Amino acid sequence: MPQTLLLATSQSRTLSTLKETLHSLEQTTRLAASKNVDLVLFPEAYLGGYPRTCSFGAAVGARSDEGREQFRQYFQSAVDMGDTPLGAGEDWVERRLPVAKGAEYRGDGTREFLERVARETGVFVVTGLVEKSGGTLYCSVVYVCPKLGVLGKRRKVMPTGSERLVWGQGSPSTLKAVTTVIKGVKLTMAAAICWENMMPLLRYSLYSQNVNLWLAPTADARDTWLPLMRTVGAEGRCFVLSAISCVRRRNLPGWITGLQKESEEVVNGSFAPGHGRRRSTYTVKEHELVLPDSSAATESPFSPKATSTAPVNGTSSSEGDDFVCRGGSCIIGPMGQALQGPLWEVEDGGLLIQECDFEDCERGRLDLDVAGSYSRNDAFRLTVEGLDLNPPP
Repeated sequence: MPQTLLLATSQSRTLSTLKETLHSLEQTTRLAASKNVDLVLFPEAYLGGYPRTCSFGAAVGARSDEGREQFRQYFQSAVDMGDTPLGAGEDWVERRLPVAKGAEYRGDGTREFLERVARETGVFVVTGLVEKSGGTLYCSVVYVCPKLGVLGKRRKVMPTGSERLVWGQGSPSTLKAVTTVIKGVKLTMAAAICWENMMPLLRYSLYSQNVNLWLAPTADARDTWLPLMRTVGAEGRCFVLSAISCVRRRNLPGWITGLQKESEEVVNGSFAPGHGRRRSTYTVKEHELVLPDSSAATESPFSPKATSTAPVNGTSSSEGDDFVCRGGSCIIGPMGQALQGPLWEVEDGGLLIQECDFEDCERGRLDLDVAGSYSRNDAFRLTVEGLDLNPPP
């Protein structure tokens, strides 16, 4: 039986409100479904927003009132997944946590929205999000199965640089790989968020679980990102999906630029407006697609089929037209070959789509299994607090 799946990475940017961003996620997922995609990855902090260029008025030994107000707006734009500050793990996944009296579920309904989108489209959805729990924000990734709903969620264990001002540290126990079967293909997937991919021991903790699909949502749009992703693919003998937002300066969120926006909350998988001040109107354009270009894939020993779709960008140059993040989303094969991308300066929902033969991962283990035969695990050992490093069943 063929062990092939069609995988996609979406270069989507966060829109002005959570409502608009979730609507865009649904549109992009339905587009992916129309292309017969089996799994799609969205960028780091896609829901809630990556606070690019924002200092939050902070300096060593000082914080400003304006920065605190920015944080308030950022906090309110984050999603509530109904988890605990410590992270309830399987109790949260299996919905064993108590629900408030009179409430249908925990959280703001984002989880239920994502589960509905996955169920209706038949596409496995993995997305980055900024999650609020208690009084703290976490940079997280959630795995959403079309049949079983949420299979897992993890929080970034080491925010980078100034991210540490606004994001808490997640528990390493959430580095647990997630398993599923799609069209007869067994996937063992795990996410390393942004510069977690530069943490050698964290990478090894995922390799040890025999991951064959590596998910790397990020905010790193430098030229050096692609070589890192190729290294991960080659080291782990796994397919790698990396999704990066592409953002023009004029499209930075209102809590950074100072533009007021309307608050909202998710209710029963739909949305109810809050009573915030009015914001300027934002219009989301429909996807405009170019024809798939199979020549975009780099030739490789395994030569999978490749396609790409991206919206036509007809925006003229103007003030604020420069990119604060150029994107760079990509798909990498298990020999480290670049199969798709990097995709530069495509801002609104560009999709990279790749047919992947997961038996290529096994072919690659002939000469390299970094957590097995190549590891010298009789001499070198890694332990992670609260995490079983054995391959999951």
